[in-house]
Amino acid sequence: MSDLHSINEAINRKAGRKFLPSVAVGLLIIALVWFALAFHRELFAVLVGIAVILGIREITHAFDLGKTYISLPALVIATVCLTFATWLGSVAGLAVATAFCLPILLVDLLRRGPDGFVRNATATTLVLIYLPFLAGFLILLARPYDGLSRVMTFVVLIGCNDTFGYLVGILLGRHPLIPKISPKKTWEGLAGSLIFTIIGGALSFRYLMHEHWWIGALVGLIVVFTATSGDLIESALKRDLSLKDMGSILPGHGGMLDRLDSALLSGPAVWLAFEIVKRYL
Repeated sequence: MSDLHSINEAINRKAGRKFLPSVAVGLLIIALVWFALAFHRELFAVLVGIAVILGIREITHAFDLGKTYISLPALVIATVCLTFATWLGSVAGLAVATAFCLPILLVDLLRRGPDGFVRNATATTLVLIYLPFLAGFLILLARPYDGLSRVMTFVVLIGCNDTFGYLVGILLGRHPLIPKISPKKTWEGLAGSLIFTIIGGALSFRYLMHEHWWIGALVGLIVVFTATSGDLIESALKRDLSLKDMGSILPGHGGMLDRLDSALLSGPAVWLAFEIVKRYL
């Protein structure tokens, strides 16, 4: 028991955050996702919408520290619109709702006058696309009859990338990947993500989706790129805004956006992969 405690403390020191609470929160999130999908798939769309709103709240506060204004109430309303439109209208609903909400958000900014309009409008557009629009693809994963299998496959892919990249990086990491953006991310951690996400993709596609294992391995390779890119993009945002974490709502993870970063960029890629498999393979 003392050895386990020593290992945990060593990981905490090197990672800069608590490991066991991080695992507990991760398992709780997976349990909530599974319950929502198994009980009523619409609940998953609600969960995604709530997570996005919490993320918008965090990024609104972060931009405010940098003297950039984005309207939290307006973006919350836009998120609700995009969530409902995506569930009811699929990808067309997501696209139309985004095209409808963006000009309204920009017009709303006109009330503040011309000072800082370009900066505020650019930040507002970034948040709309980065959060509710990209998160819409997570909702699209859950819409079909096999939404539970699709989303849980996605969870396996993201979980393997984040968990094993983290563990291998902490235990074996020596060579920084992009130190100016994310000093703790290493090439060794990336290799861990690559190996285990490919394995996780092959197994999940074979046993959850009942598809060829090599398709899952290929999708796993793609997810390593998208998830790592998502993590680095969020790290660049935090560094530019001089923040360690976007928030503190999730023990061991930081803010909601710290948890969503890799999933947001991976959602469209995995959704597209499923569409290609369904139509052509």
